[in-house]
Amino acid sequence: MTDAQLLAACAAVPRVGHLPAGPRNAITDVAGLRVGHCTVAQGDLQTGVTVVVPPVANPFLHKLPAGLAVINGFGKSAGLVQLAELGQIETPIALTNTFGVPAVVQAQIAECIAANPECGRSLPTVNALVLECNDGYLSDIQRMAVTADHYRQAVQSAAYDVTQGAVGAGRGMSCFQLKGGIGTASRVVEIAHRHYTVGALVQANMGKLADLRWGGVPVGAVLQQRLQAKEQQAAPGDGVDKGSIIMLLATDAPLDSRQLSRVARRAAAGLANTGSCYGHGSGDIALAFSCAYTQPADVNEPMPAVAMLHEAQLDPLFRAASDAVEQAIYHAMWHAQTVQGRDGHRRWGWQDLWKD
Repeated sequence: MTDAQLLAACAAVPRVGHLPAGPRNAITDVAGLRVGHCTVAQGDLQTGVTVVVPPVANPFLHKLPAGLAVINGFGKSAGLVQLAELGQIETPIALTNTFGVPAVVQAQIAECIAANPECGRSLPTVNALVLECNDGYLSDIQRMAVTADHYRQAVQSAAYDVTQGAVGAGRGMSCFQLKGGIGTASRVVEIAHRHYTVGALVQANMGKLADLRWGGVPVGAVLQQRLQAKEQQAAPGDGVDKGSIIMLLATDAPLDSRQLSRVARRAAAGLANTGSCYGHGSGDIALAFSCAYTQPADVNEPMPAVAMLHEAQLDPLFRAASDAVEQAIYHAMWHAQTVQGRDGHRRWGWQDLWKD
């Protein structure tokens, strides 16, 4: 392809795969899920919190089944050890920057205690679940600006319509040396005459521009030339694929935690399709959960009698997970505006890159 043809391919968001999207093309197409953001955009501080709120009034008492896939473990998230052991989530899922994790963990603990006063006394302690990416290129991460109040604001703002791009936990994120952020997408599959939804939400902060494939088209090299012309020089430290991506997958399909781990592993296929090779310094983590049923915390409350899907029926969900993650990454880049932050560092938004 000529450079002109490659650039033309960048003028629209690629449509990934053949599966239909849900009505919002978002993780909230899984019934009951909501997403909220709190964005900090103040000079050298370009950061925030994003929260995925489950459709359960008290997830500490009625937990959602979940599975984990650590694709590359260069990360500092909280709560993954117990999740891997028990296959459950019992709080909203929070995203923030690396140094913001402790503040958000404390906020989740306080939230749980307020709803369950015996938490940590007659009841077990809560497993706070906070995942992170490093936004230190654009934001002064050493100031540890994320607070418990930012988490609370994100929860309070949670809605079914999801704002994407440089918002919430995605505010300071970089993706393929351009502006990254929060992206979401969904896919609908049919299994045994029933329809199920898989929704993805990503915090995209990874990749080297030369490697970028935009809907399968290798546009990275020509975009790198355009970026260098904009900047007059390459941004420092961009020679390696480092960063992180958090990939959340939700579904209404009845799956157990082991099956959900299998779905989570397919997020790596969607990530790879964009050109990322999960570099040494990249924390690439996928978490899948089901909203089809809950598991009670009270030992006297009966466990749900749920007919799980057969293993041989999972292929459509695997395809949906891969496609939704890839689509969500493109959405994160497409919707992100240019952000300038710490020490004058700047990441160009996808659409701003074309302006002369």
